[in-house]
Amino acid sequence: MKQQNGFIDPAVAAIAVGVVVIGGLIFIGGPQYNVWQQSLAGKAELQKAEFTRQVKVLEAKALKDASILQAEAEVERAKGAASANKILGESLKGNSEYLQYLYIQNLENADNSKEKTVIYVPTEKGIPIPITESQRLKQN
Repeated sequence: MKQQNGFIDPAVAAIAVGVVVIGGLIFIGGPQYNVWQQSLAGKAELQKAEFTRQVKVLEAKALKDASILQAEAEVERAKGAASANKILGESLKGNSEYLQYLYIQNLENADNSKEKTVIYVPTEKGIPIPITESQRLKQN
């Protein structure tokens, strides 16, 4: 350091003070900056976790709503099937001739290549009930 009139050169003094100030900022401000940076990183991670949780909750609600709607649709289908069965049952009451006709048609449309046997079993009222044997095991 050069001295002028017994004093330190002002430029050198300014540089020395600047180095001391910058060093102080690094030693004091550095840890605080690290804490601030980690705080921001933690907040970002927390926000990301919150958004992920919200997405999972919304997906679960969507699945629940879809399940409820599917159950309601299944109930409506069951009501329709029950109604159709009721209509068919009512229309076939007292219509034994039509049922016999359908039975005969079914026998005629059966595959002739397979051996078919019809067995009539008498009932209490004396009306025979036909029982079909669709496949007979051939004994060798």
